[in-house]
Amino acid sequence: MKREVLLAGVLACGLLAATPVATHAQAEPAFPKVMTMVVPFPPGGSNDVFARVLAEKLSARLHNSVIVENRPGAGGSIGADYVARAPKDGSVLMLSSSTFTTNAAVQPKLQYDVLKDFSPVAMLASSPMAITVGKGSKYDSLRSLLDDARKEPGKISYGSAGIGSINQMASEILAGMAKVSFMHVPYKGMSPAMNDLAAERVDMIVASFASISAMLKSGRVRVLAVTSAERSPFYPDLPPAGDTVPGYAVQLWWGVLGPAGLPEPMVRKLNAEIRAVVAEPRMREMFAAESAVPSDLSVAQFADLVKRDAATWKQVARERNISVE
Repeated sequence: MKREVLLAGVLACGLLAATPVATHAQAEPAFPKVMTMVVPFPPGGSNDVFARVLAEKLSARLHNSVIVENRPGAGGSIGADYVARAPKDGSVLMLSSSTFTTNAAVQPKLQYDVLKDFSPVAMLASSPMAITVGKGSKYDSLRSLLDDARKEPGKISYGSAGIGSINQMASEILAGMAKVSFMHVPYKGMSPAMNDLAAERVDMIVASFASISAMLKSGRVRVLAVTSAERSPFYPDLPPAGDTVPGYAVQLWWGVLGPAGLPEPMVRKLNAEIRAVVAEPRMREMFAAESAVPSDLSVAQFADLVKRDAATWKQVARERNISVE
């Protein structure tokens, strides 16, 4: 058997050597004249805002029409399921966020697998979250909040956009690493959750800066710490939560994925074009408005990130007993 494999290799080398080199450049992949960028969330949020500008820029670069289609529901899984079943020709892509992996970790009955049924294409940007309390909260630091949580397990309540949301998962991994327990109060979206935080009906929310920006500017809420490993360039005065809970770090990310099986040349081309768009001043200004840092990850690096996130959140869901039946 080894001899046959060796012989096959020698023959292959001979064929390659005998083949004239026509060109070193591969043919450019052909993209559909109309492409759909699915956003698995309602209009108006950061995913939708990013998708619409990206679609406009990609249309110009690919010389076709890229349209945005919102398919919200079930924490993003309705839109994701649609994309997983889409043709493998580049006609359907998806712009999603970290919720893509957190939602999958708590829903055992999903019809798709986040690793097997999708092709990671490109990451757009990332941002820390903010550990936030109401204006009148007695807590002036993350340490003081955690000290109270240790004294009275379950006393500290936190709000989220729902079970499996990044808000819940970031809060639960914090509780696990700090060896405390919080009381979860799920809401149907961030708006009612933030209203209750400002009214101090819940003690804390780990939220994106986009979700809290209006209330933060008006002074209705305060931020105790950021969830990134280091200080945010947009809020350098805020300490990282890792200063209080060593090793804690949670980043929001936004990225583009397609159905599994997209041709590799097409994925590489899309990654290059999206990275070029992300580098444009208009995109960087848009990300800055969301306190997000632009990304320049390769296809492989983005795929590794999705894989790590999926494993992390699956472990958190198991250890913290988080599930949507």
